[in-house]
Amino acid sequence: MSNILTDLISKNAGSHPSREAFRDNTSGSWVSTTWTELQQQRDNAACGLEILGVKEFDNITVFSANRAEILITDFAAYANRAVPISIYSTSTASQVAYIVNDSSARIIMVGDQTQYEKAREAMKECPNLRQIITFDKVRLQPEDKTTISFADLLELGSKASEGCRAEVKKRTSEATADDIATIIYTSGTTGEPKGAVLPHSCFNAVVRIHDERLTMLSDKDTSICFLPLCHIFEKAWTYYCLHRLMLVGINNDPREIQHTVKDFHPTCMCSVPRFWEKVYAAVQEHLADMSGFKSWLVSRALKVGRRRNLDYARLGRKAPFWLELQYRFFNNRVFAALRHVIGIENGNIFPTAGAPLSSTIVEFFHSCGINVLIGYGLSETTATVSCYPTVNYEIGTIGTAMPDVDVKIGENNEILVKGPTVMRGYYNKPEATAEAFTADGWFRTGDAGRFDATGALVLTERIKDLFKTSNGKYIAPQALESRLGEDKYIEQVAVIGDQRKYVTAIIIPAFEALKEYARKKHIQYHNMEELIRNADIRKMIQERIDRLQANFASFEQIKKFTLLPKEFTMEAGELTNTLKIRRPVINNRYASEIEAMYA
Repeated sequence: MSNILTDLISKNAGSHPSREAFRDNTSGSWVSTTWTELQQQRDNAACGLEILGVKEFDNITVFSANRAEILITDFAAYANRAVPISIYSTSTASQVAYIVNDSSARIIMVGDQTQYEKAREAMKECPNLRQIITFDKVRLQPEDKTTISFADLLELGSKASEGCRAEVKKRTSEATADDIATIIYTSGTTGEPKGAVLPHSCFNAVVRIHDERLTMLSDKDTSICFLPLCHIFEKAWTYYCLHRLMLVGINNDPREIQHTVKDFHPTCMCSVPRFWEKVYAAVQEHLADMSGFKSWLVSRALKVGRRRNLDYARLGRKAPFWLELQYRFFNNRVFAALRHVIGIENGNIFPTAGAPLSSTIVEFFHSCGINVLIGYGLSETTATVSCYPTVNYEIGTIGTAMPDVDVKIGENNEILVKGPTVMRGYYNKPEATAEAFTADGWFRTGDAGRFDATGALVLTERIKDLFKTSNGKYIAPQALESRLGEDKYIEQVAVIGDQRKYVTAIIIPAFEALKEYARKKHIQYHNMEELIRNADIRKMIQERIDRLQANFASFEQIKKFTLLPKEFTMEAGELTNTLKIRRPVINNRYASEIEAMYA
């Protein structure tokens, strides 16, 4: 069996030579690359790597924010039967050194000056690391005599001998589904990173089962590559988009995503819940400022949209004539304008996973005709385990299992997975691999869940996050954190309460929204520390928390909270690279603030 990823570039360049493969906005404006151009760049990069001494099954590390060169490197590696390993662009030098050493990589690709400096620092701890290749033009350190640019690599490959080209073609032709495609290093909320080994067979299966499930997609769709390409969700999704001949726009700076969406107008984009939480908060703020007829019109539109899209379209039923007529009116007058403001006028599906997204937000967007497609997966399962089917999906669930993927509930309600997309194991970690699987071969996800009456999977909590109060009550913090994430004044939340009498929270406010509120209410302050201590601000936040958690049991509700003047960050070790809270770090770093809430 041929490998999808090994053959993808040549196949699409052969059938659609002049068609755009992707656009990249790293330079500040969109630069287009056709399939023929991509094939030439892939071939030159592949030969360049062979000339630099890359052998079959060698590991190559890539340390950069999203850009076209990452994809070219990936496919050049596949042509050599080598293994590209992506490292988060915000990683520290020590984190880079860990992955380079664990994978025994001799080459590292870096994006910009900052990543170059970190790679040079990491090099001191990495005896195997011999070569840095930079995507940007960087200022080389005076003693650096070995670093070359990606342009140099392509030029080196363009002048390759026939023998070199023949060797790369031989490697490509001998590639098998058992070859390792990539190693995804899980950031983990505790402990050191573990590299999930994903062979090409996993990606072959991913393409097949997504072709079967996502029948609404076509080569007319377009997608933005927004999440980091070292995240399995984005990597697998972008590969899949390229397989479907969908034009991919590569967004380099996550902070610019809202501008990029308005500029590119994607029909699809995979994202984490925080993206939709922010959009929802902005829309709700705009709606709150409306009055009179406009307010009534939007309220009526949402009621009609909810009934038509959730009570009928969701279930594959045809809406009554009068309801359909009303929906078309409101779709043209209200929802189209909303989608235009976001930049998704022709939206198809928007896969969302990585953390829980409030049902309130999901229902809102579906009512507006925005198909936020909820799914669930892990690095170890090559992303998707389950997602909403086209019809008969249940909001509040994470959808139904993908074709050929088996899911069952094990001890402690743990979700167990078996199928062709499950990893081979953790790189260089036989004990961790053994712990990750049951005796009969099911992968332990570490997440708790259940099946509802329709057969859809419901995610209840992350088992490691679950804690018990001193009164013996179990608390699932993610559910509370997801609910509070709906609020426009709340940016980040860490729920506390393990072995405590009651539940508390460390809250990072949305600073710009908070400053705007202070301006409107004429609240005077000199700095953010003073603003978050203001009695009126605390009262406002308390009232919003009380409304948001009203449906939670009394013992689950947050009784006290502390506002902090700066965000949790990956650089400070408070967040994983997939933006999950590292609870042990939070508990340790803010121990005095936490103790004060229980004094």
